[in-house]
Amino acid sequence: MYKRIKELRIEKGESQLKVSTILGIEQSYYSKLELGKHEISVKDLKKIAEYFNVSTDYILERTNRKEVNK
Repeated sequence: MYKRIKELRIEKGESQLKVSTILGIEQSYYSKLELGKHEISVKDLKKIAEYFNVSTDYILERTNRKEVNK
């Protein structure tokens, strides 16, 4: 899961600081998420999925499809 969060950020060409600022979370917390050193809350999981326009299932590695079902 954490690897996917990092991959999405890199694909978008964003820094950890920019993403964390947009999401309204601390940069140190976001960094620890990418490293797998901090558990992610459901609230933050949803924020990240919305920002990167992917499903939470994609981030959680339950699917390889990035698309959000509508």
